[in-house]
Amino acid sequence: MSVTSPRRSAREKLLAAADELFYAEGVHTVGIDRVIERAGVAKASLYSAFGNKDGLVRAYLQGRHEERRNRILGRLERYDDPRERLLGIFDSLAESAAKPGFRGCAFYNAGAESDPNGVVREESSANRAWTRQLMTDLAREAGAADPAALTEQLVILYDGATVGSRQDGGPAAALGAKAIATTLVDAALAR
Repeated sequence: MSVTSPRRSAREKLLAAADELFYAEGVHTVGIDRVIERAGVAKASLYSAFGNKDGLVRAYLQGRHEERRNRILGRLERYDDPRERLLGIFDSLAESAAKPGFRGCAFYNAGAESDPNGVVREESSANRAWTRQLMTDLAREAGAADPAALTEQLVILYDGATVGSRQDGGPAAALGAKAIATTLVDAALAR
């Protein structure tokens, strides 16, 4: 009995090609003709599925957000204690940074080369708001006296660890950030 994989739609092929190319090379460096060629679909498919390149970039970033959200939440399921769940966000980053092909945060990368008022900014802001809310909720559950203040500190640390992991090519920055985060969290919980 042969097993055949289901055929992917033109939309799925375009998203897969965009994900690969945009993450590796940048959303503005890669033109739609390269994405279409990599996907092996007609140009009309891109316009039909996404309207234009901004629509494709939005879908790419939404997919990256969904993957990131699922990865982080999946990692946090390993912990019962809210304190450990909060610190587990840094473990998730370390796991990602250890993978071959890690190029940092897709949102930071896209934002560095984009219109500050465009689609990238909108999707990046939504992704960042989700991260802040997750940290704030976990800080509150852990018993932090000022969850918002702790979140601000942890977000700065997470941002630095993400950039450091890309620059250094591995998980060391994320693991170092977790050690610092542990000190911050424990101090916030002791008050």
